[in-house]
Amino acid sequence: MDKSRFSRPIDLHDVAVTDEFWHREQELVRTEVIPYQWEALNDRVEGADPSYCMHNFKAAVRQKEREGEQGKQFEAPAYSYRGFNALPEDPKHPDPDKFYGFVFQDTDFSKWIEAVGYSLVNHPDPELERIADGAIDIVCAAQLDNGYLDTYYILNGMDRAFHCLRWHHELYCLGHLIEGAIAYWQGTGKDKLLKAAERFADYVASVFGPEPDQCKGYPGHEIAEMALVRLYEATGKDKYLKLAKFFIDERGTDPNYFDYEGERDRRDNYKDTNWTFDLPYAQAHKPVREQREAVGHAVRAGYLYSGMADVARETADDTLYDACRTLWRNIVDRKLYITGGIGGTHEGEAFSYNYDLPNDTAYSETCAAISLAFFARRMLEIEAKSEYGDVMEQALYNTVLAGMALDGKSFFYVNPLEVNPEACAKDKRIGHVKPVRQKWFGCACCPPNIARIVSSVGEYAFTANDSTLFVHLYAGGSVSASFGTGEAGDDRRQLTLEGTSEIPWGGKASYTVHAGAQAPVHATIAFRIPGWSVPSGIKVSVDGASVSGVASAELAGAFGAAGKSAEVRDGYLYLTGDWSDGETIAFDFPIPVRAKRANPQVREDVGKVAFVRGPITFCAEQADNGADLQLNRVDFARAGYDMEGVGVRRVDDVFGFPIVELSVPVLRLADDGLTPGEGLYADYAPAVEKAAELTLIPYFTWANRGVGEMAVWVRA
Repeated sequence: MDKSRFSRPIDLHDVAVTDEFWHREQELVRTEVIPYQWEALNDRVEGADPSYCMHNFKAAVRQKEREGEQGKQFEAPAYSYRGFNALPEDPKHPDPDKFYGFVFQDTDFSKWIEAVGYSLVNHPDPELERIADGAIDIVCAAQLDNGYLDTYYILNGMDRAFHCLRWHHELYCLGHLIEGAIAYWQGTGKDKLLKAAERFADYVASVFGPEPDQCKGYPGHEIAEMALVRLYEATGKDKYLKLAKFFIDERGTDPNYFDYEGERDRRDNYKDTNWTFDLPYAQAHKPVREQREAVGHAVRAGYLYSGMADVARETADDTLYDACRTLWRNIVDRKLYITGGIGGTHEGEAFSYNYDLPNDTAYSETCAAISLAFFARRMLEIEAKSEYGDVMEQALYNTVLAGMALDGKSFFYVNPLEVNPEACAKDKRIGHVKPVRQKWFGCACCPPNIARIVSSVGEYAFTANDSTLFVHLYAGGSVSASFGTGEAGDDRRQLTLEGTSEIPWGGKASYTVHAGAQAPVHATIAFRIPGWSVPSGIKVSVDGASVSGVASAELAGAFGAAGKSAEVRDGYLYLTGDWSDGETIAFDFPIPVRAKRANPQVREDVGKVAFVRGPITFCAEQADNGADLQLNRVDFARAGYDMEGVGVRRVDDVFGFPIVELSVPVLRLADDGLTPGEGLYADYAPAVEKAAELTLIPYFTWANRGVGEMAVWVRA
């Protein structure tokens, strides 16, 4: 691995996202989603499934207080299995001392506090911080003296802790606690929760590891791996990196720990373990370096691959990075929806077989798209390749944002590419598909996951190393980084980019350099060349010197007058030189409409096209086009194969903020040729069609205007 190509996300204190698009999303999270989710965590959202999250922490605190009062007379609860999702017999009167919800319910808090930490960086809010501090006090008060912190086992019986790793989620809870604690520490400087997370991690490190007396298990639901690497980076303590590496290296090896665990528990007749467990479901069917295909639960997989990339980078492990690249290729080449979603089947919320990407039965969980963005960013941190940025952008602008309503108050767990509301209501085979977003979920992994990634989008837009500032997403705002050979002080000089961006609706983006009195600053600024643009038509200017096209030969010497060298490598334009205050860098990216076809092995999409423009995937919705969307086919005679006949219009009054709509010429079946008296089938005859226009809207905006049909793919 070439360490000189490594980079790290910019500290969010040094990033301000102010552009029209992402600033709106972040403000939505800050003003609507975070307060709404706090109400949900406290079971105060009428009509929504209760979370029981804060209920459980408070119950654990009371139990700990009773232990302190009773001393040796206290009898700790003996483990009793109450189901994967424990619900009260009387929902209106839950027992204040019992655990309720899913076994991983603690993570509702952890993901909420992570979003809060990110939000407070750029928007100090004393009242929100007061609420968060109070919640942290409750969570920390629930922690056991040995550092253990998972309310499911604290309340249900510690004698079975870490005994059902494949189905229960203690290590998953640890991972999210770490992520939330670090974000809140970075956002506020307060380390109470971080210290609690460290204590839990220390306890886990004493239980798991390579020593003969340590458990050889690993997370059933991954995320601890990537979180432990982050804890190592935050604290500098090697033991956390070693534990992350242990979990990754041990996974899927012989003798298989999950097989051992299942055989042990069946022998001991534990009720919570008589479910069958499919090793590929948890990516535990073989050692990770031998895995060639993305299989199993898609969120678990994305988190695992992200952790693998983290450990590969921190340990310079080429074999682990090779495995990451192999798995990346399988996802991107065979298992990726055009909306940036992954996970084609509701069975196990999982990847299906290669090229199986159904539209109306798609699962495409919101969290899975988020996990893909995690994975892509970590691949970018190892080496800047535009493909990683393209896929990260595709996931963020489409499936991730589709998971949240435009008012921030309802959410999709599942993100289909085709919806017939009648089928959703009557066909149990697609009972997982909802035509409208839900207020909340008992299994509420997706809403807070959206909040935390949107609030931290600056970490995805920019990374840096000692010599180079990378621009992966063209977000307007500002970003600062220091360059030079020294560790700090006079040897390092700060460079700030302040920019504006029309993306995703337009193709222009420009940045002004601020170098202050210390100018010039010698550095490289690397800009991703988006895969959705046309390289030969891209216009780049540096302080007035301009060039069209981004082939290296055309760039040679083009910016010499501005004192910059330029080259294109792996889809990034590298501009190197001494940067002075006030210099400008501007881009004008062609942003054509493209009609995309799928590989013919994707059987559901043969003879169909999907429309994309820039990073946005579009869809047709009944609200604009009426019912029976399947009756339309693209009229290429009018549209043209170059899409010159497709209308592109900016509208401001559909959703309350500016978007781009497409108007696609189509031919619509004027009459199906059958009358009710003729029956279901008839002899074939040429279709009778009439010309029409099909309005397409951005995929992330669908289902915000009532119940109706939707389709991404249109007959060609």
